Amino acid sequence: MLIVILWSWLAGCSDSPAPVTPVPDRPPTTFLALGDSYTIGEGVADSLRWPAQLTSRLRASGIQMVAPTYVARTGWTTQELTRGISQAGISDTFSLVSLLIGVNNQFRGYPVQEYESGFRALLLQAIGFAGGEKSRVIVLSIPDYGVTPQGMTLDEARIAAEIDAYNAYARATCELEGILFFDITPISREAAQDPELIAPDRLHPSGKMYARWVDLIVPAVRAILD
Repeated sequence: MLIVILWSWLAGCSDSPAPVTPVPDRPPTTFLALGDSYTIGEGVADSLRWPAQLTSRLRASGIQMVAPTYVARTGWTTQELTRGISQAGISDTFSLVSLLIGVNNQFRGYPVQEYESGFRALLLQAIGFAGGEKSRVIVLSIPDYGVTPQGMTLDEARIAAEIDAYNAYARATCELEGILFFDITPISREAAQDPELIAPDRLHPSGKMYARWVDLIVPAVRAILD
């Protein structure tokens, strides 16, 4: 009996494991993609849009991503994207927000000053959709469609010069605001020598070109979201 009592007392004095507090799962990463035909992926399958390819690459790296939310339409200018955002009634905050807009302002011959005011307003909206976290907003430059078979029927040199002017403003504004700016325009100009970078409509990027954009973007975005 004495042995049993002694054993019970020693067992009661032994260390017991500390309770484990469960770690809540990280909420899924959300992505809002704002733009025009280059964001909605005119001429390619949905899975080949650059936001969709970026999402797939981030998932493969272990980041839990939900499907992108798009507010983008072929032909939209800065003004039309602003209206589209208003009509979409977005109230959520997103883990990542992208903005790529302006080519249709240039195509329609609108004054660059109109693009500048519209772009800046949209950038501020994008920051708001990211909960004020500027580090979670990315901007892509406008591609040069002047090198495509359709674009070459127009004034290729003028298109390039005007797109460069638009992009210079966007880059300077992003630098001022501390926003990541990805210059994908040089990649778009490679389409002059590589027809596989152009979609079957002979105007928009192919899935292969969008993949090249994602190659440029994904390392920085992965660092943002990790």
